[in-house]
Formats: sequence, structure tokens, C-alpha cells
Amino acid sequence: MRRTSRTIRIHRSPGTPTKTPTPRTRRAARTSAAVVAGVLAVSLTACGGSDDNGTDDGPDGTADETAATVTLPRLDGESLEVAAVWTGTEQANFKKVLAEFEKRTGAKVTFVPAQDPIVNFLGSKIAGGAPPDVALLPQPGAIKQAVEKNWAKPLGAEATKELAENYSQGWQDIGTVDGKQYGVYYKAANKSLIWYNAQVFENAGASEPKTWDELLTAAQTVYDSGVTPFSVGGADGWTLTDWFENVYLSQAGPEKYDRLAAHEIKWTDPSVKEALTTLAEIWGKPDYVAGGPGGALQTEFPASVTQTFTGGDQPKAGMVYEGDFVQVNIGETEAKVGTDAKVFPFPAVGDSPPVVSGGDAAVILKDSKASQALATFLASPDAAGIQAKLGGYLSPNRNVPNSAYPNAVQQKMAKALVDAGDDFRFDMSDQAPQAFGGTPGKGEWKALQDFLKNPKDIAGTQAKLEADAAAAYGD
Repeated sequence: MRRTSRTIRIHRSPGTPTKTPTPRTRRAARTSAAVVAGVLAVSLTACGGSDDNGTDDGPDGTADETAATVTLPRLDGESLEVAAVWTGTEQANFKKVLAEFEKRTGAKVTFVPAQDPIVNFLGSKIAGGAPPDVALLPQPGAIKQAVEKNWAKPLGAEATKELAENYSQGWQDIGTVDGKQYGVYYKAANKSLIWYNAQVFENAGASEPKTWDELLTAAQTVYDSGVTPFSVGGADGWTLTDWFENVYLSQAGPEKYDRLAAHEIKWTDPSVKEALTTLAEIWGKPDYVAGGPGGALQTEFPASVTQTFTGGDQPKAGMVYEGDFVQVNIGETEAKVGTDAKVFPFPAVGDSPPVVSGGDAAVILKDSKASQALATFLASPDAAGIQAKLGGYLSPNRNVPNSAYPNAVQQKMAKALVDAGDDFRFDMSDQAPQAFGGTPGKGEWKALQDFLKNPKDIAGTQAKLEADAAAAYGD
């Protein structure tokens, strides 16, 4: 499945042209990033070693239930198709949300498994005259593309009202194109986390790092104990773009991050060289990566997680980088989040730790009473509350009770996400045209896979990135 993401950003109203930030706004962005990173660090530290499920119980000792907050029409006899790239547990959990919609409305909903890139998948469906009614799009660029192709339909009054009641302005804005609301960001992700095997760290005498240098020290300590430090799911190029984005945001800063995301500076810029050089401090050491570069490039994301938390205190790797959704895959092992599997914020490479997050937005492709009702439901705390209880999921919906999340680790991450308000930055590759930032075997995904294979070729990687970006952005 494709994971989404964003970080601290300066708020702009829909349709406002991008402007070069002033020194004042640059300082504000850096301050905001530092504040949110601090909140996240404190939150994760507070719950990293807890084996409590962390739920807030009601008077009878059971977890509080999410009360129905949204009124839905009866849709008996109506049918809907919903497409997303989600698989496995994530797909199964979302189907439970759809089942609740069916129960409340009488509609029949079919989940349609999509392939990455989903825009190409939808294009083939539309060309064949059989588009799904609603699609979950993992990139703001994909929403814009769907609007430009006249595929996407604006949200109606009820869905827009539900969004306004439950979402910060920033999360509303990233689902907006040309002043019209098209996307409901049903799912969010915190993509600035490193998960680790607690027993491996304890045996090695390693401690949670707060800086990049400390991360390298921890990696060497784990390596010296006889365990490979990192598991990398290099078969999925998006995991590599996430690595790059965290390093780049922290090292180059929010202003350059925004400019590179918009291709206002080239990928041949010295700041990109610096970030790739930093990444090579891990990727360039074959013994630091499970299976070496070749093995990593054959390891898909789910396996990169499970191999970190199976094998007792002798797993294939001691750490794995990725977002909060890693919990879904940890759940497929015997490891328990908070005790066997712990987490720390992605360490600071520059002045501040990075905070990158993302999300999947529900977009209507066939406008009808039923599709509008589903969008309204997905914008409500009712829908998000169902999936929150199942784990491996975060919602930007600020009215989902924190007690809905199943453990202390996830409750703290959810609170940090909501408390951040509009202070976040979206995954850079998800902001890019899909040909560059979201297509397997092409663009940024392929260039970084090649870089993982040969981390010495920094100049060649930059040249390839820039050529592909220029073509995709139409420069």
C-alpha cells in the first residue's frame, strides 16, 4: 500500500500563489516545526516503555464508545464502489468502516482493490466506463490531477460542513483545488518515526538517539552486538523517498523543503547533495542494512517490519524506519507495541527533528446522493473512530476521542497530530506530479532505489532526479 505524508507548513489560503517566504515567515516556520517536533518527542518518550493499553475507560471500566454524530440518509437499494490501494489488515479494517455505513444507510458498498499508481488504475477504469464511485487518493498531486482530468466531483454541502466541524483549516486546504473542496482526508500518517526491537537495544546497551550522530552511534552499538542495525523496504520506492524527506527537511530546513517540493530549486542543488551524502552514512554501509543493498531492494515494506520483530533477540535487523502505520505490520508478529516494539522520533539531522506526515483523501468520482453521503460519513468522527479502535491508523479529525486509539503509543501520536493543527508539511513526493513522485520503477522512486544500490554515485543520482523532475513538472 502507498503511505502518505506531510510536515510543518506555512498556511496559505486556497488559490493563493506561492510566494518566497520572508525572513519573518521563515523564522515562524522553523519555530513551528521545532514546537511540533518537541511535542512529538515528549509524547513518544512518555509512552515508549509502557505496556499499558492506555485506553481511557468509562465508568463501567469499558473504553468509551464513539457516539453517532452525523445523520445519514436512507439509501436502500443503492450500491457504491470504493477504490483504494490498501491491502491486508488495513483493507480489512476499512471494510469494517464501510460495513457500518451499510448498516446505517442500507446501501451496499464494494471495496475495489487498486494498484499503484492509483491515478493510472482509475484512468483505465474511467476509460472502460466503470469508474468507482469514490477513491482514496494518497497524494495532493493526484487530487489535482483528478480535478484537471474532470474525474473528481466537488464535495456537497453536508460533507463540506462535516469537514469544517472536524478538521483544521490546513487539512481542509490540502483537499481543495481552485477554491473548491474535493478531498476528505480520512487517514493521516506520522512519517517521522523509527521503530526498534527493545530486546536488541537492551542486549546491545543502545539508547534512543535524538540526533543523527547519536543514531549512527546506536547503529554501531547494535552492529557490535551481532545484529544488523537497519531493515529497509527498498523494493517499495516510497519508503526511500520518506527517508530522504526526513533528512532533507531537518538538514535543509522548511523553506528549502517547500521550494524543492515545488521544483523551484533543482535537484542538483547543493542541499540535495548534502542530504544524499548524509543518507549514504547508513545506506553506504552494506553491513548496516539487512541483506545488504541487494537484499533491501528485494524487501517489500511489510517484510521490512516483520523481520525486525521476529526471531526474538536475534532478528534480521534491530530498527526499521517508517510511520505510525508500522503498528499494523507489528501486529502480524508476536511483538507487542510499547514493550517489545518501541519507537522514537526521527533524530535531528540539523537544528530540529523533522516532522513529516501525510494522508489519504476520499474523492468522489461519480456524484450521487450515496457517494456524497459516504464522503460525509468519512469526514465524521463516527467513521474514523471505528478504525482508530482497530489500531495502525491515525485520523486528522480533531473530534475523534483520544480514548478511541487502542494503546498509549498511538494515543500520544494521535494527540500530537491533532495538537499540531495547521503546523505540518506534507510528504514531498506526494506533492510532486505522480510521474516523478509516485510511480513504481520511475522518477524519484527509481532514482533512490538506484542510489541505495550505489550510494557513491551522488552526482549521478542528482542528475537523474533533476532530469525526471524537469520532465514531470514540464520545465
